[in-house]
Amino acid sequence: MMAAMDDKSVRGDLRQNEPMSRHTSWRAGGPAELFFVPADVDDLKTFLQSLDDTVPIFWHGVGSNLLVRDGGIRGVVISASRILKDLERVDPYTVRAGAGLPCTQLARQCVRWGIGPAEFFAGIPGTVGGALAMNAGAHGGETWDRVESVRAIDRHGTIRLRAPAEYTIGYRNVSGPRDEWFLEATFGFDPETTSTLEAMNAMLERRKRTQPLGLPSCGSVFRNPEGDHAARLIEAAGLKGFSIGGAEVSDKHANFIINASEASASDIEALIGHVQRTVEEVHGIRLLHEVRIVGEVKK
Repeated sequence: MMAAMDDKSVRGDLRQNEPMSRHTSWRAGGPAELFFVPADVDDLKTFLQSLDDTVPIFWHGVGSNLLVRDGGIRGVVISASRILKDLERVDPYTVRAGAGLPCTQLARQCVRWGIGPAEFFAGIPGTVGGALAMNAGAHGGETWDRVESVRAIDRHGTIRLRAPAEYTIGYRNVSGPRDEWFLEATFGFDPETTSTLEAMNAMLERRKRTQPLGLPSCGSVFRNPEGDHAARLIEAAGLKGFSIGGAEVSDKHANFIINASEASASDIEALIGHVQRTVEEVHGIRLLHEVRIVGEVKK
């Protein structure tokens, strides 16, 4: 499938049949055929250049918005979990952040620098790369509202600087050049707006009070329909606490599905489908999931 299996020039960690349950916040999912953690960007480029064009590539951050089916992922999963964590202040109102940097870390540093608005990044449970890929947001802020440029790498290891205009940006949805993955982004903030520690801590305290943060979940499962909230619709449909196998709709926040007891990915996906059907029957609204569902159904 590729030369890198025996290529000593690749310095990162390359594993076969790696359980993705170790790499998703739901703690569920089948194995990746190959799982690669590059040592640095040069190592990533070398690895990509060794791959045959027919090998499927899946880019992985921390797996906070991801459901991998029980049959696993064919091809190679590339994890940026150990690299791309740089953060620098380019000028008084501009910062550059690597795709592997946790969004909470970006928010905290912007607060220290006194620039904003950036507190909303603290409400995104993942990395900058994941936030870029889905235009993640929280508490009224969205990632791409702040993006000035991005650097991306393609499957042949070529790195390009791109502008926001080269992407189609929507609510929890981003589309752009095919077979490219984000390496970093430059964010611009407003001169008249500052981020405060008090505001960020209040946001984090609200999350702690209203969301089941200590349990395996992916965060919000469904997008909010226009003019309403998915959590309200799910709760009004009587689904809080409903379970399939080990997967359960949270009693604390109805837009969270938790792995309550060794849930399989198929349990979670079945519960997602049940919630969609029930809400549509009760309210006439079809909820769209924002969680990414990938991989093969186990045979």
